[in-house]
Amino acid sequence: MAAMHIRRFVPSDTQGVIDVILPIQREEYGIAITPQDQPDLSAIPAFYQSGAGDFLVAEAEGGIIGTIGMKDIGDGQVALRKMFVAAPWRGRYRGVAQALLDALMDLARTRGVTEILLGTTDKFLAAHRFYERNGFTPADADSLPASFPRMAVDSRFYRLNLRANR
Repeated sequence: MAAMHIRRFVPSDTQGVIDVILPIQREEYGIAITPQDQPDLSAIPAFYQSGAGDFLVAEAEGGIIGTIGMKDIGDGQVALRKMFVAAPWRGRYRGVAQALLDALMDLARTRGVTEILLGTTDKFLAAHRFYERNGFTPADADSLPASFPRMAVDSRFYRLNLRANR
């Protein structure tokens, strides 16, 4: 297996990030979405890399194979967004998704984040299992703070208390 490493997003990664995310959204999940529908993708530093937030990429063989972002939403909370891993790199034995999430959680802890919130769709069943294995618990949409950036496709929500999950 090729060496994979996790690093912080830099602006020259923008097209690589889009090239990972868009095919998954469109082809695998049938979501009719464009980069223009996701303005955060063209402004990752401004949108994610402020306050306690950040955006990380997994890289192998000279290209981006996975993404994960956390947006600072205040009060010690971040919203986990844009967690995607290219199909050939998925699976527990590859460890890309786990490495991305572990790196994000470590970074969140060092920045004083106490809770990670996320929204996903009912279609992402493997993602639900993955998050639950990592200590995320289902959250009622009404319990989310007003600052949580809800996407139109979000229908399931999760939370992880970083103080309780070390």
